Amino acid sequence: MMADHKEDRVIRRLKRWAEEQESVRAVLLTSTRASPNADVDLFSDYDVILVVTDIFLFFGDRSWLGDFGEVLVIYRDPVQALYGFGKFAYITQYEDGTKIDFTLWPVEILVRVIEDPELPPDLDIGYQVLLDKDDITEGMKLPSYRAYTPSPPNEGEYQESIEVFFHEATYVAKHLWRGDLMAAKYSLDHVMKIKKLRTMLEWRIEIDHHWSLRMRDYGRGLKKVVDPAIWLELESTYVGAGLDENWAALFNTITLMRKLANEVGSRLGYSYPVDLDRRMVVYLEMVRGLDPQTKKFPCG
Repeated sequence: MMADHKEDRVIRRLKRWAEEQESVRAVLLTSTRASPNADVDLFSDYDVILVVTDIFLFFGDRSWLGDFGEVLVIYRDPVQALYGFGKFAYITQYEDGTKIDFTLWPVEILVRVIEDPELPPDLDIGYQVLLDKDDITEGMKLPSYRAYTPSPPNEGEYQESIEVFFHEATYVAKHLWRGDLMAAKYSLDHVMKIKKLRTMLEWRIEIDHHWSLRMRDYGRGLKKVVDPAIWLELESTYVGAGLDENWAALFNTITLMRKLANEVGSRLGYSYPVDLDRRMVVYLEMVRGLDPQTKKFPCG
């Protein structure tokens, strides 16, 4: 009930404010809160497009953002071109917990969007017209809600993902041997897991859902759709600052990647690089066993 009340309050305030602004000609709500099948909670953003006569009326002076509450912090996207016209965004966090991502479009961009044969992805994932003073949006195409739905990787993409994963493992090993914790965590937790393991995990999930799910950034929402046993294995790859536990996390990450990649490869008809896996594990075990003071690698 609180989420519904809050959403009604924010949207009512947006519409009332826009009605009073002569330069605002239309307001669109997009993304999660405009999609009928999305999970919405109290932290879900309000993604809003303000269609205005002149974006620069809102660019230099940010005081108007305070009309929606006490501003906590702002991230500003610079002015960028779309259809040859400038646009920008203010990602705004308010003290009461509300987060509104304002994108400012000139009217000309909306006109071009309506003229195009397909909606841009950021609208095709879902939109609602909250206000249209000039009936600009009449004839606007309906969203399919399928934007950003992934397609199966080809074999080259599959193999490259695994190769990059294992290549990054050599950096994890080097950094752990040197005692460079932050660098090791970056390579293990960001590159190997967020970029490559997550991709393989999402491919595995999409196979079971016939490539129909829209995955969210950084693995958000994965726990709701992944096999619980796989999730427990993923949790085992996240550890603290200890050297030994990070070595264990590295090998746990490889074990999980091996399992997922074999399943994905089998379902898509691709061969898992068994020899690369075997040689990489031998190499990593060798590095783990090196004395921190050694000056040379053991003879092969």
